[in-house]
Amino acid sequence: MPRNPAPTLPALLFDLDGTLVHSVPDLRVAANKLLAEDGRRALSDDEVQAMVGNGVRKLVERAYRATGEGATGEGAPSDAALDALVPRFMVHYDAHPADLTRPFDGLLPVLEDLRAAGHRMGVCTNKPEGAARAILEQLSLAKFFDAVIGGGSTPHLKPHPEPVLAAMRLMGTGTRDTIFVGDSENDVGAARAAGLRVICLSFGYRHCAAEDLGGDVLIDHFRDLPAAVAKISDKAVEKA
Repeated sequence: MPRNPAPTLPALLFDLDGTLVHSVPDLRVAANKLLAEDGRRALSDDEVQAMVGNGVRKLVERAYRATGEGATGEGAPSDAALDALVPRFMVHYDAHPADLTRPFDGLLPVLEDLRAAGHRMGVCTNKPEGAARAILEQLSLAKFFDAVIGGGSTPHLKPHPEPVLAAMRLMGTGTRDTIFVGDSENDVGAARAAGLRVICLSFGYRHCAAEDLGGDVLIDHFRDLPAAVAKISDKAVEKA
């Protein structure tokens, strides 16, 4: 009987905010500095967490919508107002992107083991690429990743598949040998649209129950990631 081909180690493509790192505290600080300049109230971590996931422009829009009447008027700011607000936010955020941001528990040893085993890895985030790279550098994570795609790297953000496909091109991988690891609806939507298998995290930033994200595997801790990768890879070999 012919044997199944030996499995190729899959590449792993990770989201950043809510997946690799808990970044809400630094986003909150930057948002509150911006809001204070316009006489608006401060946001809590929980409020900011609910605003994360669709890029900086949407975060700023949601922050101003949530804080009511102020310099840009009640409700969501206009596009013209956002054009001015977003650069002001980035001045605050770029100055301190990783003061309070931390990797999730168990991440570092797992990345070390995955890299030692030979997995190629990349990051695909809606956070601006410059801020994403700064966080990875300051938290000593950059060495693990062969590609970083962020907001502004491509014309579209997740859940559009374009950022995922761009990251795969940089890593030199395809749909059959890449797995996406994420925590949100945008991650799953982008990965599925690009034809990828998905590992979802039960923690992170999302707007639905983790069980409803629709990933292939759901894990509760990074120590469970290698087994989840092996499980998905074995299923792919069985189907080949």
